Amino acid sequence: MAQPATDAQSDTTTDTAANGETTSHTAKPPTRLILVRHGVTAHTGPLLSGRMPGIDLSEKGIEQARAAADRLSVLTITTVYASPIERTTQTASYIADRLGLAVQPLPGVIEADYGDWTGGKIADLAKTDEWKVVQAAPSRAVFPGGESLRAMQSRMVDALDAVVAAHPNETVVVVSHADPIKSAIAHYTGMHLDLFQRLHVSPASVTVFDFHAYGALLVKCNDTGGLAELAPEPENESEPASEPAEKAS
Repeated sequence: MAQPATDAQSDTTTDTAANGETTSHTAKPPTRLILVRHGVTAHTGPLLSGRMPGIDLSEKGIEQARAAADRLSVLTITTVYASPIERTTQTASYIADRLGLAVQPLPGVIEADYGDWTGGKIADLAKTDEWKVVQAAPSRAVFPGGESLRAMQSRMVDALDAVVAAHPNETVVVVSHADPIKSAIAHYTGMHLDLFQRLHVSPASVTVFDFHAYGALLVKCNDTGGLAELAPEPENESEPASEPAEKAS
């Protein structure tokens, strides 16, 4: 079965009336939601930063954010949202500046509230019984003094659904964090939250959903390569006289 076109450009369709006359109309493109994880900080890996204030991008994280901005610059993006934490806002700023846009804060996509675990060493947290629940049965996990992973997923999806509703037929960027993005991927692809630890979201990676009338289509997941194939084709581009012999079918 053929898949829908994966670019966000409009498709032209033709209708034939009973009298034999044909009319054409342009179908509206889907709403494209681009989820970007922030670049790395000095804490990424050894510590669970959570919602700690004052955690900025490292030099490597800045390079990752700039690379993400370069990749996204080929697309026609109307709005850039970000979780209201330094590392996400900073990543979004590099993207927005490249596009000539301002960053809009989006509290609903903020990092999970890890409560008492915030700022802890991951090597130490991994020894706890609670950690085993987070890995094996996330839907039952509640961070000590913080929120549950089900609550995180719920407010993440609510925030993204609101963005999609507010930007019909547009391409929008939302910069967030690994766990919230993983939970969103799980929701929109029909995966139970207990399986979301099977997903991986790299720093400054791009995950793309197209929202059509019938639902969401996962176009890219955890992508750190080029995005040029997502850009609309130039209008009225002439077809080549013949196909190159080496072109794959």
